[in-house]
Amino acid sequence: MGRLSVSLCGIGLDNPVIPASGTFGYGYEFAELYDINCLGTFSFKGTTLHSRPGNPLPRIAETASGMLNAVGLQNPGVDRVISEELPKLAECFHKPVIANVSGFSVEEYAEVCRRFDAQPQVGWLEVNVSCPNVHDGGMSFGTEPKAAAEVTRAVRAVTSKPVIMKLSPNVTDIVAVAKACEDAGADALSLINTLMGMRIDLRTRRPVLANRTGGLSGPAVFPVALRMVWQVSQAVRIPVIGLGGIQSAEDVIEMMLAGASAVQVGAANLVNPCTCRDIIRALPGTMDRLQINTLQEIIGGSHGQ
Repeated sequence: MGRLSVSLCGIGLDNPVIPASGTFGYGYEFAELYDINCLGTFSFKGTTLHSRPGNPLPRIAETASGMLNAVGLQNPGVDRVISEELPKLAECFHKPVIANVSGFSVEEYAEVCRRFDAQPQVGWLEVNVSCPNVHDGGMSFGTEPKAAAEVTRAVRAVTSKPVIMKLSPNVTDIVAVAKACEDAGADALSLINTLMGMRIDLRTRRPVLANRTGGLSGPAVFPVALRMVWQVSQAVRIPVIGLGGIQSAEDVIEMMLAGASAVQVGAANLVNPCTCRDIIRALPGTMDRLQINTLQEIIGGSHGQ
């Protein structure tokens, strides 16, 4: 293994840098800018059983140190992702990819995962029980341990691929949800998804987003994400993927010291589409400066301090 190499659920990654779902499309859009095979892997756009147009406009709002989004899981549905998006992706990305799965019932989650299970390009299933921007689904499954465990068990029963449960920070006790997912068969956890927030237009005196509320991402959420990764990684035995506000090589190292085995980069891709490439390039020099030999050896390095 190289200095940057890590393992995620038994699958080796050249480095721990993973663009987060919803910020990297299906990869080929970014492949026009750089060779995306430099990435560890990436999580493609959240997929549901049937196509979704997403929420009404406007559904993006800037904040002082981040952004709010209420896109609402716009996607063409799992069958078109398999028939149209994955073949185009295969032309430019030659590593296993993470399929991000959303649903509005336990049965829907399981069915989408069952269909992705047959796709050799998909290395992992990232099950999103934490989306705050849709009604009657998404986050409702991730706010209570029993419901999160129910989805985990249903997905685990239909796939042989590693199952990563993506957790919500909008809960009282994220450790309880994490442990419930682990006990139900999850192979890894990714956290955090966005924090609930809103903005109000001072002229109209109405919420900026048509959905009223949206998910806050960007540098503002990094300390919250770091704290939750630190807590959860010490409470479970399975790998944790850390995400939330990461925008530099230093942020990657800090998140791994908190206990993350890999990291996802989200909103920063929307500011600079080459962010992930630039972070990977900066990691060796940053490691030298901090006297780090390999990234694998620093995972959880802050625990017990």
